[in-house]
Amino acid sequence: MKKIGFDTDRYLNEQTNKIHERVNQFEKLYLEFGGKLCYDLHASRVLSGYRATAKVDLLKKLGDIDILYCISSKDIIRGRVRRDFGLTYANQTFKDISDIREFGLQVSAVVITRYQGESSIDQFKNKLENYGIKVYIQTEIEGYPNDLEKVLKGYDNQPYIETSKKLTIITGAGGGSGKMAVALSQIYYERKRGIKTGFAKFETFPIWNLELNHPVNVAYEAATADMLDVNLVDPFHQEAYGKVAINYNRDVENFTILHNLMKIITGELEAFGYRSPTDMGVNMAKEGIIDDEICKAAGKEEILRRYFRYYREKIEGIESQETIDQMHWIMEKVGVKPEDRKVVESAQNASNKGAGFDGVSCGAAIQLTNGKIITGKNSEQFHAESAVLLNAIKELSKIPDEIDLLSPEVIKSITELKYSLLNRKGSSLNVNETLIALAMSSSTNPAAKHALKKLSSLENCEMHLTHLPSPGDEVGLIRLKMNVTTSAKISSIPNFQ
Repeated sequence: MKKIGFDTDRYLNEQTNKIHERVNQFEKLYLEFGGKLCYDLHASRVLSGYRATAKVDLLKKLGDIDILYCISSKDIIRGRVRRDFGLTYANQTFKDISDIREFGLQVSAVVITRYQGESSIDQFKNKLENYGIKVYIQTEIEGYPNDLEKVLKGYDNQPYIETSKKLTIITGAGGGSGKMAVALSQIYYERKRGIKTGFAKFETFPIWNLELNHPVNVAYEAATADMLDVNLVDPFHQEAYGKVAINYNRDVENFTILHNLMKIITGELEAFGYRSPTDMGVNMAKEGIIDDEICKAAGKEEILRRYFRYYREKIEGIESQETIDQMHWIMEKVGVKPEDRKVVESAQNASNKGAGFDGVSCGAAIQLTNGKIITGKNSEQFHAESAVLLNAIKELSKIPDEIDLLSPEVIKSITELKYSLLNRKGSSLNVNETLIALAMSSSTNPAAKHALKKLSSLENCEMHLTHLPSPGDEVGLIRLKMNVTTSAKISSIPNFQ
């Protein structure tokens, strides 16, 4: 069983009280919500015991709220992908809105930021509106955020977004979605109308009252290495209060600009009464940590996962060498290296056991919750990912290796379909196909039926591949919710099976 280092319920009680306290300081509050709203898998990985849905639980505890969802037009055009679900930011927007509704909440509007007249953005806006979603467009403001005069003029040209609740949550598809810009534009309009409107930031990471190089905080640097974010001691907080608080470079760099801008808008000497970037925050995550050593270990493991993710994206032509160099610096800070991820060597050993099928050798490894590592390699029948999954659920079910889980007739039917109708040259089964074959076989094979029930036990297990997975493998692995990394060896031109 996975060791627990974080108490979600205790944290939620503290966090709810803190936000209510901040809301009561203003007539209206815009709360920038960082990180992933519905399923924060990063937080659940580095704070062992954190419920991935904790933020939604928090929103429900906060009561009657408006929710604005932001997405940058630049991320839509770039085709930026969220690896947790394998979706582009554009598609992730629809998933997030759907998920929010399933949790009993509603998105008041989507705000597309940094628009410059792109036709693809017009198409995305039309698609949202066709689904009955209210959409606002914010244009790129020249000189934002440094040229205060241009910024203020730019606000006059932005749309005012209608909200009716005392608390408005501003969330988004990911970092750089324009959440703060939307909040400040709204505050600009409402302060002109005489409404005492405030701003605050809710971000789980970095945790301001953990030490600078705590692995949980360094894991945040790893998660944002592509944006070159770094944690640092908040100099404004230290000067104002004589206390060390941890923040990150963008918040610290932008604080003076934000402070000066808000002084102009609000007429207050200290905007919102904040004397430091840390003052803006309402983060109570440390209150949930019940075993610091467990969280430190989880933070280090997440740093290694991030390294492999960025390395893969570099191989795929998405990421830069600068990000990889940043990750090497981050790993050195906490004393870890890629080979420290236990499943890496095991996957490579599995790959080395033979020439593989058609001369291409691929290996995969899964570490079960009891610590045992199971391996698999590709063959004429199965992709390496499929082989290791079958081996893993056999181990969990205590089924002898010589017993087949999949019916030969089912395998034959799938391979014949691939040959005759789909014109696939490769007949080996990917993960999606293997899961279908397992489900079909379970109707006549008691062993398969028993093993099928063990798939859920693979959730949060560590997995590593020696190679780039095919889409059919990746989709299946995402559904199984394992923590998958890859050495990104290119075995062939992608066949998209």
